Amino acid sequence: MPFKLLPRLLVLFCLSLLILVLGLLLGSVNLPLEAIVSVLSGQGAPLHKMLILELRLPRVLAAFATGGLLAVAGALMQVLLRNPLADPYILGLSGGAAVAALLTMLAGLGVFWVSSAAFTGALLSTFLVFGLAYGSGQSSATRLLLTGVVVASGWGALISFILATSQAQQLPGMLYWLMGDLSHAPNPLIPWVVLLVVLCLLIPLGRTLNVLARGALQAAALGVSVQKVELLIFGLAALLTAIAVTLAGSIGFVGLIVPHLMRMLFGYDQRILLPASALAGGSLLVLADTLARIIIAPQQLPVGVITAMLGVPVFLLLLYRSNR
Repeated sequence: MPFKLLPRLLVLFCLSLLILVLGLLLGSVNLPLEAIVSVLSGQGAPLHKMLILELRLPRVLAAFATGGLLAVAGALMQVLLRNPLADPYILGLSGGAAVAALLTMLAGLGVFWVSSAAFTGALLSTFLVFGLAYGSGQSSATRLLLTGVVVASGWGALISFILATSQAQQLPGMLYWLMGDLSHAPNPLIPWVVLLVVLCLLIPLGRTLNVLARGALQAAALGVSVQKVELLIFGLAALLTAIAVTLAGSIGFVGLIVPHLMRMLFGYDQRILLPASALAGGSLLVLADTLARIIIAPQQLPVGVITAMLGVPVFLLLLYRSNR
């Protein structure tokens, strides 16, 4: 563990706490800090309790968990594919989740069934890509990438067909989900537990991931069981992405941008890059969701719109710096 980077990680942790507090304070109705302290200590006005404990706190926690899941999944996909442009959605997981969720909306089922269908669709897409890429017994990062791109294109065609044949009154909810929506996010406890467990599993494997990121041949020469590690990375990244899509729909750029930014600050050691990505991804999505709630308050924007508006210029800046 690079201990000299731990102070930077501690600063990032404190910044994440500050952004969580801002997410509780700001909204269509701004609250004073004293109200937050009173409610969290078991006191406070009934209106403040309802606003914080029932509305904002679950949403802020769900946003942080979703951002952390996507950022860690993005970092894992970039190691797996040895491609800095890889993101959690590159293998078509969000497309499978979207098709299942849209079909559930067409059937008129509730939020629970939409979330369950999205998770099932993401897992179905995972098994489909896995079976096509590894079914012949031969596997490579290029084969997996090409398989994921083709499957994602197929899901995209189905999404377009569903939207084109749906009734007009159903389209706003579908489009809102496709652009990312945290207003109906389920209980964030399970995503938080999954994120923490996966980080605890991956950090001891940091040296192995560092070697694998340099290439499969070099990793195999150093004694790494490349195929087993790749399957583990693929499975964990798919699980993290499936849970994130279930929570908030399709939210782009978090899994692509955050690992790049963290490499600039912390380097390439996965033992510190992964927890840093989780903290930064969660903070970014909480900040984006807070902006989505206050820009045109009392109306709300899809959080995916905000992440795209923030992600595009940041990515172009990173691309410019790399060319320099």
